[in-house]
Amino acid sequence: MWKVNGTYWKYFKEHYYLDLPHPPAAEYFVGAVNGELVAHVAVCPLFTATAYRATRLVVMPEWQGAGVGTAFLNEIMQYHLEGNGRCSRKYHTFFHTSHPQLCGYLRHSNKWNQTGAMLYGSNKTRSNASIVKTGKKGSITGCGYGGHFRAIQSFKYLGK
Repeated sequence: MWKVNGTYWKYFKEHYYLDLPHPPAAEYFVGAVNGELVAHVAVCPLFTATAYRATRLVVMPEWQGAGVGTAFLNEIMQYHLEGNGRCSRKYHTFFHTSHPQLCGYLRHSNKWNQTGAMLYGSNKTRSNASIVKTGKKGSITGCGYGGHFRAIQSFKYLGK
């Protein structure tokens, strides 16, 4: 495992379910087995919680289910908890996922605490009404966030 720059993302991008820009102020980490890239994660500051946020965890398909991803994730989270991350802050890290097996592992691990779960999509109509209300009259139409049906669960890394 080692810290890299964002250019390594190109090796993992096709295996990630979202197409988003690079997270701002992220540190990137990759894991390898015998020189073969097997895992990736980005860790960003989470200013609203005095913590870090891990995102873009990708384990190459041929390595999924072997425990490589969870071991990798735990090591990178511990690295940050020990103050080796950005600005040497000893912060906990939050992580969100919708992967059922990963959720199961995190939920039953004594290194993680489940902090939330949204098991169904949010109300896009309500979001649309709020955005329209706060915008200039008549300037915003056909918008809104939510409405997806991806179950998202939240976890906090507690450490060893």
